[in-house]
Amino acid sequence: MPDLHPSIYLDNAATSFPKPPEVVETMHRLLQEISLSPGRSAHRFSLAASRVIFEARELVADFFGCPDSSRVVFTSNVTEALNVGLFGLLAPGDQVLTTGMEHNSVMRPLRHLEKTRGIVLTFLPTDPTGAIDPEDIPKLLSARTRLIIINHVSNVTGTLADLVAIGKVKGEALLMVDAAQSAGVFPLEMQAFGIDFLAFTGHKGLFGPTGTGGFILRKGLMVPPLKMGGTGSNSEQEEQPQMMPDCYESGTPNTLGIGGLFAGLAFIKRTGLETIRCHEEQLTRLLLAGLSQIKGLTVHGPPASANRGSAVSLTMADRSVADLALLLDRHFGIMARAGFHCAPAAHRSIGTFPQGTLRLSPGFFNTAVEIQAVIAALDKISATH
Repeated sequence: MPDLHPSIYLDNAATSFPKPPEVVETMHRLLQEISLSPGRSAHRFSLAASRVIFEARELVADFFGCPDSSRVVFTSNVTEALNVGLFGLLAPGDQVLTTGMEHNSVMRPLRHLEKTRGIVLTFLPTDPTGAIDPEDIPKLLSARTRLIIINHVSNVTGTLADLVAIGKVKGEALLMVDAAQSAGVFPLEMQAFGIDFLAFTGHKGLFGPTGTGGFILRKGLMVPPLKMGGTGSNSEQEEQPQMMPDCYESGTPNTLGIGGLFAGLAFIKRTGLETIRCHEEQLTRLLLAGLSQIKGLTVHGPPASANRGSAVSLTMADRSVADLALLLDRHFGIMARAGFHCAPAAHRSIGTFPQGTLRLSPGFFNTAVEIQAVIAALDKISATH
């Protein structure tokens, strides 16, 4: 196998790396000690696996301010979670308010439902940084508005949506939040923010492995399941169970991954969400300050502040973003992502379509020294062009 250990990894908006040691240790221990098949038998291994799932569900509920852990559903990723919500909540003729900053995990299901069910899409206006004004929401609400779906933090620009303000003006519409980029970095409280459906992924800010994620439904809200099958419960019946979370979790769950997610959340709890947020904010401020001094380089997104994520998008005059990413990787050992970041609508909104951007996304395990090295590398590329 080739040595894939990165020199400087700045693609945390895709998947956080490295993982906390306890995540690796937990997953290694689980593979060695139990069969990882919960709820299918009464022997000790199966019960131990069930305990892993239960404890993770409890921790997720507590982390997101949900008083009932049975409202937490585990999925393979945030895309599956969002699909459950969108296909389950929307009926023909429903109006959906969304933004031009959404990831394709939202846009593709919405466009499909627009064609197949006749839902009506209404886009909130955005400024050049991708930000929306919550005061625009009441102007666009109608009797047919079923859902408002918002990307809490943009994976392209790091733009942060004010969920508290949105929750106050949503009227009778349901609020669905895509927390892929914000979970584990910014506070998220289901009840306090007025969130009806929260979708999260495990492999980014929550420090879990890939293949993990889920959603949380507020009390009283149910949607049809996206898939059906064996759940280990009510096995004598051929109909899908109606109780939560079983009705949504058909098939043998990813016990190993969920155990890793539990360890990632425990790391956040021990380290402190504010500590993680402050460190990422400091790195982002340092990065933006340095980039602002490089000739021919343009940053697309909000300025440095406490109210933005760490994803930073940029372009350089007379350089393709693909060339920039290749040069950084091959000559400087810096790993970043170039292109559309699965969010072409966002690039149209900020004016970077069709060329896309180079995205740098610092994470908790990056250092100021690494950020300085990235700035120096881009400065050298700009000067030698």
